[in-house]
Amino acid sequence: MTGATGTRLSLAVWGLTRAVLLLGVLKVFTVPGPDVTSDVSAIYHGWYEVLRSGTYPVDDVTWQYPPAAALAVLSPAVLPFLDYPSAFYVLVLLCDALVLGLLLHAGRRPERSGAGAWVWVAGVPLLGPTAYARYDLMVTAVAVAALLAGVRHPRVLGALAAFGALLKVWPVLLLVGTARGRTSRSAWVAAAATAVALAALCAAALPGAFAFLSFQQDRGTEIESLGALVFHVARQFGWQGGVELRYGSMEFTGPFVPLVSTLAMGLTALAFGWLLVWRLRARTFTVRTPADAAFTAVLLFTTTSRVISPQYMLWLVGLAAVCLLFRGSRMVLPGALVLVATGVTLLEFPLGFAHVAASDALGVGLLLVRNGLLVAATLTAGRRLWRETVPVRAGTGPRARSAGGPEPRQPSRAAR
Repeated sequence: MTGATGTRLSLAVWGLTRAVLLLGVLKVFTVPGPDVTSDVSAIYHGWYEVLRSGTYPVDDVTWQYPPAAALAVLSPAVLPFLDYPSAFYVLVLLCDALVLGLLLHAGRRPERSGAGAWVWVAGVPLLGPTAYARYDLMVTAVAVAALLAGVRHPRVLGALAAFGALLKVWPVLLLVGTARGRTSRSAWVAAAATAVALAALCAAALPGAFAFLSFQQDRGTEIESLGALVFHVARQFGWQGGVELRYGSMEFTGPFVPLVSTLAMGLTALAFGWLLVWRLRARTFTVRTPADAAFTAVLLFTTTSRVISPQYMLWLVGLAAVCLLFRGSRMVLPGALVLVATGVTLLEFPLGFAHVAASDALGVGLLLVRNGLLVAATLTAGRRLWRETVPVRAGTGPRARSAGGPEPRQPSRAAR
């Protein structure tokens, strides 16, 4: 298949699948299970009205987002001729198209592949209409743009990573894989300056910009998370806890829930520790290392989180797409596992969510498969990143370098 033919085919498949997603969120047809569009039509729209009144939603515990998230919530105002939900879906569609365009353009360069674009084309619709009914796709578009720009312009990577972090925190992890030396300094200084400036601007514009911090710390164990499997299984043996809507998601309540939540945060701390050790030990930084490291880092923090909402899969799909742009990528298997996990996520939410909430055999089985795939992807990605970048032992050369990778004495040049 030639490049032009592959591009046309990917555009055709993208157009067909996105038309289906739009029809779903516009309720031309409905998907069984909970109404995934209620977040936009009720929650986001409600926040929109509060923000327009001149304050952040400081009295709403479901507002758990950094201050720049207000831009995503307010964005439908640029399309005043549409009602709020329709305008939101159109803007998400435009962000989706932007990501595809960036991936197709980047895939035409030497040593690049069209596989990244195909990961995006296939991965987003695997999540079903939820993909268009949350603002996470907008954030993922910022992250993809940051990684692609960072190949040549580390300051742009830093600025966009900071903007993304003020939209939904996790894009700060895009900085973990920047090459040592001037590249990292440029990216991190740009990120710090951008974050301070934007945070100050948000705080000055509306009161309550950082109220989300107190709401977020009170979160418990959401029923789709890895830790929740403990209670799904315990229910089969008489555990007396329950499920409640708290802080905007379905969480377990009852005996030992605080303990499991604390253990999950401890696991996240261990993940951070591993990333720190990797960063200190890594010596070989190639052009694809920032994407590989970001993908691995987001996998670590997603899998160990107290909350794994379905839309989090979009983050992983976007980062996997960037990884697979590079020929010879070591992230093919973890990326494939993420795609399968995204499809299983659609089965558990919204299609099988009643079974998940009831902890019956089907619900527990779907969660075991989805979360098992995430664990497998995380471990595989971490092992491959380590082997690609860390020497066999201190004082020796790297274990292996990809064909066409940089010489070890010139690590930063290849990462620009």
